[in-house]
Amino acid sequence: MGISLNPASILSGQGIDVSTVVQQIITEQSGPLTAWQNQEATLQSQSIALTAINNDVGHLATAVQALSDPVGVFTTQVANSSQPSVLTATVPTSSAVAGTHQIVVSSLATTGALYTDGVADPTASILPGGASNGDIQLQIGGATGTTHDIQITSGKNDTLKTLASYINTQSSAQGWGVTASVVQDGSLSRLALFSQATGTPGALALDPSIAANNTTTLNFNPPVGGANASLSVDGVPITSSSNTVTGAIAGVTLNLLSAPPDTPVELTVGVDPNQITQAVNNFISAYNTVINDISTQYTVNPATNSEGPLGGDPSLRSLQASLLTDAAFALPLTDSKGATTNSGYVNLESLGINTNNDGTLTLGLNAANQTLNDVLTSNPAAVQNFFQNATQTGFANNFNTDLSNLTDPTVGVLNVDLAQNQTSIQNLTDNINNFQTKLTDEQTQLTAQYSAVNASLQAYPLLLQEITETLGSLGSSTTSSGATVSLNPTLTSGL
Repeated sequence: MGISLNPASILSGQGIDVSTVVQQIITEQSGPLTAWQNQEATLQSQSIALTAINNDVGHLATAVQALSDPVGVFTTQVANSSQPSVLTATVPTSSAVAGTHQIVVSSLATTGALYTDGVADPTASILPGGASNGDIQLQIGGATGTTHDIQITSGKNDTLKTLASYINTQSSAQGWGVTASVVQDGSLSRLALFSQATGTPGALALDPSIAANNTTTLNFNPPVGGANASLSVDGVPITSSSNTVTGAIAGVTLNLLSAPPDTPVELTVGVDPNQITQAVNNFISAYNTVINDISTQYTVNPATNSEGPLGGDPSLRSLQASLLTDAAFALPLTDSKGATTNSGYVNLESLGINTNNDGTLTLGLNAANQTLNDVLTSNPAAVQNFFQNATQTGFANNFNTDLSNLTDPTVGVLNVDLAQNQTSIQNLTDNINNFQTKLTDEQTQLTAQYSAVNASLQAYPLLLQEITETLGSLGSSTTSSGATVSLNPTLTSGL
C-alpha cells in the first residue's frame, strides 16, 4: 500500500507529518516482524504447557518411586491393640515380625511416695526439744538403692516448709529424682516426698538398716508405690520399672495404660495399611493429573476451533501411550506349572484400582467386591509383590524404570522437546531483536530525511511570495527586437 500526500496541503506551508509518514514506511517494511512475533508467542505457549506437564510427570515419578522403594511404605509397620484403654503399642523400626500376641497387664509401674503424719504448724521446728540438729536417712530405689543423709539444722531447715525447700534443692543438685512439698490435710500439714521415676528405681523409704533413720519429731507413714509393672506376653511373665516396655516383643514398644484384672489384650503387628493406601492414593492423583494435562491439549476449543498449543506435538502422543501402557501392566496369570500367580492379584483392577473411560484411575472395588484395604488386610504380601519384588519386575518397578527414562534431563521425551523449543525461541528472539535494531536505525535515518523535506515544504510559501514580489516589481520591458516581454507571469506549482 503506497503513501498518499495532499499537494495543496503540503504547499500551503503546513508541510508533512514526519512521524506519521516515517511510521507508515516502517510499518510496511516490518511485515516479517509480526509473523516472527506470532510464532514466538506460539512457542512460548508450548513451552509453558510442556513445563507444566513435565513438572507433573516429575510428581508422578516421585509417587511411583514411593511404591517401588524396598524400604518404603511396605516396610512401615503398625501395632493394633484390641483394648487401647489397657495398652497401645508403636513400631519404631522395621525390625518387628508380623504376628499376633496375647498380653495381660497385671499391674502398672508406680512412682514411690513417702509422707508424714499431719502437724499443726508447718512453721514450727521439727527437732526434739533442746536439739540443734537432726537427720532423716532417705533410701531411694528399694533395698539395693541409695541412702541420702538429710541433715537438719535448727533455724535453717527445721520446719516443714524449709525442709521441703532444702530437699528440692539437694535433689536438683545431686540428681536424687525426688520432689518434696507441704500438703494440707484439713487443718494439719504433711511433708510429702514423691519420686520422679516409676518402679523399683522410684521406691522411697526410711533406710531400715539404719536404726536412727529419723531423729526428728516427724512420724513417717509406710511408703507407698515404687512397684514395677507386671504383665505377661504370650504367657511369659515380664516385669518392667516403666510403663513403657521395650524388648518384650522384638521391635515393638508397649505403652501400658491400665491393669484391669484378667483382661487379655490381642496385639496385632503388621504392615501399616494406611501408609500404603495413602501412597496408592498419591500415585492415582499424580497419574490422573498427567493424563488430564495431556487430554486438555487434545480438547478442541469451540471458540477457536483449535486444540491446545501441544495438540500437534508427537512427543505428547508418545508420553500418553507410554503412561497408558504402564497403567495396564499385569503380572502373568499363572506360573510355569499352571498355578495362579500372586493369589490372583496381578493388575490394578484386581486390587480395586479401576481405569475410567478417559484413562484416569479410581480407587474402588475389585471383581470380588474387595477394597484395596480389604486386600491389604487379608494378603499384604501379595499387594507388595504386585507393586515391587526382589526381581524388580513389579508394577511400580516397571513404571519407575519408564518414568526415569521419560524424565531424564538429557534424553527424556519432554526435556528434549523443551530444549528444542527453547532453542527455537532463542533463534526467533535474536532475529526479532536484530530486525528491530535495523528498523530503529532506518527510522532514525528516514526521520532525518523527511524532517529536511518538511522544513523545505514549510518554507515554500514564503519563497514563492518573495519570487512573485521580485518579478512583479520589474514591470514590463521591450526586447532588442522590439518584442514585448511580460515580467509578471502566473506561476504554477506542483509536487
